[in-house]
Amino acid sequence: MRQKMFITFALVALLLFASPAYAITNGQPDGTGHPNVGGLVAAHAYSDGTWLYCSGTLISPTVFLTAAHCGEGARVMVTFDPNYVAGDPTYTGTWHADPLYNQAQNDPHDIAVVVFDTAISGITPARLPTAGSLGDLSHFETFTSVGYGAYEVTNQPGGHHYLYDDVRMVATGTLNAVNPAWLRISMNPATGNGGTCYGDSGGPNFLGDTDIVAATTITGDAVCRATNVTYRVDTASARAFLGQFVTLP
Repeated sequence: MRQKMFITFALVALLLFASPAYAITNGQPDGTGHPNVGGLVAAHAYSDGTWLYCSGTLISPTVFLTAAHCGEGARVMVTFDPNYVAGDPTYTGTWHADPLYNQAQNDPHDIAVVVFDTAISGITPARLPTAGSLGDLSHFETFTSVGYGAYEVTNQPGGHHYLYDDVRMVATGTLNAVNPAWLRISMNPATGNGGTCYGDSGGPNFLGDTDIVAATTITGDAVCRATNVTYRVDTASARAFLGQFVTLP
């Protein structure tokens, strides 16, 4: 399933004139910092012993926000454990992707939700932004990226290798540009930024240090060091989809 994700990322990247996007880099373990951020659990472990293939955010007691390209079937398992190991509790729900998902550069509709069978208790959902509120952000704006993706990229004989450990990680990046459907966030460690990598797809990019999910991770550069390209959830198209499942601000 992870290889399938890599192919999807590459297709999106071509449209964005960048290489694919993915896990937290130049960050640190999140611990209990963002308990409403979870990971999608694969039916079988990967060859390295890990299980999580995408990330996302609880936005109501029954709704989990993620990316459409993370789709793996109609029924989905999610964990909110900050350090997942096989056998930890998971929550099961039904997958719903935006039917307009298409990988177009102007608006790919790369958004999905998991609707849980029963409400999640003990976790406060994150908030969504108001309509159009991200269109005029300062270039000094920062974002808190959270997810379970690759925590390190190594350059070894044969190419780059991506290391996973199913730990929820967090990093901070600075705004590069605002586009009609996208926020482009610097994750260049040379400028003190961190960001996302493979496995962070669908995960949140919180506005500053708030609990407002400004955008979800979609793509970036191939070695997870330059730009985190994220899908805005304040747009008319994102809100039209999400409004079917949650009450919008």
